[in-house]
Amino acid sequence: MGDGDAAVYANVDSGSRWHAALALAYARDGERSVLARRTHRGPLVVQRSLYPEGERVCQSIIVHPPAGIVGGDMLQLDIDVDAGACAQITTPGAAKWYRSSGAAGRQDVAARVHAGSTLEWLPQESIVFDGAIAGLHNRVDLEGDATFIGWDVVCLGRSASGERFERGNLRQSLVVARDGVEIFVERASLAGGDALLESAVGLNGAVVFGTFIAAVSAVPDSLLAACRGIAAVDGDTGVTRMRGCVVGRYRGMSAQAARAYFVQLWCAVRPIAMRRDAVMPRIWAT
Repeated sequence: MGDGDAAVYANVDSGSRWHAALALAYARDGERSVLARRTHRGPLVVQRSLYPEGERVCQSIIVHPPAGIVGGDMLQLDIDVDAGACAQITTPGAAKWYRSSGAAGRQDVAARVHAGSTLEWLPQESIVFDGAIAGLHNRVDLEGDATFIGWDVVCLGRSASGERFERGNLRQSLVVARDGVEIFVERASLAGGDALLESAVGLNGAVVFGTFIAAVSAVPDSLLAACRGIAAVDGDTGVTRMRGCVVGRYRGMSAQAARAYFVQLWCAVRPIAMRRDAVMPRIWAT
């Protein structure tokens, strides 16, 4: 969809917006992780299960055929990973949040990861157009020794064309809980043109920011050291150890640099947290 299509979408009545939901349930079948159940409503689907590194990890690629999110759209993704299963979820391209005439678009991701299982949430970046009203909300509930590795990267405005985020609003949240206790909570509200976008205590003029998190039952010194030894090719970065998780941050001018940095963190974390080397999803190369 091109910029002209985005302009058309911005003026369509909210009654014709997409309300879509996708529920995925993964299970262990012998040594194989399988997508045991999937249901969907509206234009949010998953392609067939892939096994790029053998049967232990089931990879799913989430596809939103309209290719963009406009005011009034509601996307809901529900993920359940049963005991002993390993699921990896990614997307084929950037999510585009188009400008709105007043209605908010929203994407909710809710995941339950049972004891002995692993979920990797590795989406490509979200591009929030100038004038978009967007809500991105993620919650992950872990049980026992379950593992979660994931990231989110946001680009404010279409930086390649020089667009800035002068109007609109972005609300974002990420909550990770283990056995009912919240171990990581982050909420943000960014208004287009707000002083926080330029402030040193905010984005400091950066148009791209992101969070990487690995929630494991314990964070050894070796894991923290491996992550802190990684540098991004561009932008400001930092790694923090918190109770039950290690958190990486990026703030800069390049979504590609942010994703490359988080991929390096993932490559460092995975052998320690999952005892598996990182295998790049093929869809990232297309």
